[in-house]
Amino acid sequence: MTTQLRENLGDFSSIVCLKAMIVGMEEALGDKATAIALTSAGRARGRRLVEDLNLVGTTSSLDEIAAQMAKALGEEGTRLLILDKIEQNGEELRAYVRETVCSAGEVQGSERKCTFTLGAVWGALEKVTGKRLQGKHVESVLRGGTHDVFSFLPL
Repeated sequence: MTTQLRENLGDFSSIVCLKAMIVGMEEALGDKATAIALTSAGRARGRRLVEDLNLVGTTSSLDEIAAQMAKALGEEGTRLLILDKIEQNGEELRAYVRETVCSAGEVQGSERKCTFTLGAVWGALEKVTGKRLQGKHVESVLRGGTHDVFSFLPL
């Protein structure tokens, strides 16, 4: 982030308002269409983030990439989520996140999936790796997990 987008209110707004937008979109478009739109928007955000961080074509380690993404998306950045780590097991990449805007305010047992936040990490990893990936939300803090875990496999 280079400059403040709003003179008086700054760059941040309420999660309450964001969640109201998501629910309103779900009511107007349906759950599936909303999830597709938010995931796509998140992927675009992730790609731009990697460009802004100059990580395209980087030779940095996965830990270094994760640290830069965590800073930009976490407490010192946009506060979208806390990214604790990204692990690689064979071809699979797994991102471990918490305090996502998607899960905020949801009750335990909720079936809500992360869409925008999944998309943001997905788009970032595609841009860094130069590979098309398939992303899935495989574990949730809303259903007993310690993290929301996103799994990415090459297509």
